[in-house]
Amino acid sequence: MASIAQKWQGFIQITRMDKPIGTYLLLWPTYWALWIAADGFPPLHLLFIFTLGVFLMRSAGCVINDIADRKVDGQVKRTQARPLVSGLLTTHDAIFIFMMLIAAAFGLATSLHSNTLKLAVVALLLASAYPFMKRYTNLPQVVLGAAFSWGMIMAFAEITGKVPTIAWLLFAANLLWTVAYDTMYAMVDRDDDINIGVKSTAILFGQYDKRIIGLLQLLVLSLLFLIGEILAFGWPYQLSLVITAGLFAYQQMLIVNRDRARCFKAFLNNHWVGLVIFMGIFIELL
Repeated sequence: MASIAQKWQGFIQITRMDKPIGTYLLLWPTYWALWIAADGFPPLHLLFIFTLGVFLMRSAGCVINDIADRKVDGQVKRTQARPLVSGLLTTHDAIFIFMMLIAAAFGLATSLHSNTLKLAVVALLLASAYPFMKRYTNLPQVVLGAAFSWGMIMAFAEITGKVPTIAWLLFAANLLWTVAYDTMYAMVDRDDDINIGVKSTAILFGQYDKRIIGLLQLLVLSLLFLIGEILAFGWPYQLSLVITAGLFAYQQMLIVNRDRARCFKAFLNNHWVGLVIFMGIFIELL
């Protein structure tokens, strides 16, 4: 039986507290939307609610992912040490953690307007569905993109009382960006996923993976440029897009030979993409 210290270590691992990249990739787009919806610094209580909500929902998503993949993670090099495989946690432990995280997130959401609370239910459904989509479709990254972008819709609904066109353009840009970087992530596991029958865009795109990722990155930049034009943003935002284009080019260099380690490095580099775009929006709206 695992000790309390081992259970705690298992909790840290299953919620990915030791690997915050997923939180960053969910947090930065949420901040894009909060700042644009508020036309500057958002109310502090909403900044707190959405920041903590991102952390809770990302952690819950990781837990349900490990529950869904508990029978196959041992066959994938990258996931062989996950707590449900190593025995640090039981499935019942994981289900309990998931329910506690969801309860905490729902508790936060109850302080929001009723329409935003309804949108939060959609966020929960998307986050819960993603891990299981890998069994049924080669496009699970699209579901992940929708889950990672839904907080933007909630931010606009809460601050402006509606979901304007600009919110959906941000949603589309972030969804496409998520598909691009999560395809890089899936390229790390492609051989293992083929062997165990797990589906992904990396498998679907096949030999065209790098080109399609590049196309997605161009579409992301185009949508972000359009958003800047609609909002009449100036040089700080435009400079952030130029830097983002450079980061995308760097990622293409990393994945050119489809090396596992370099594909993973390219995936991690997207943290800087989210931060750079946020800084452009932040400075623009000062």
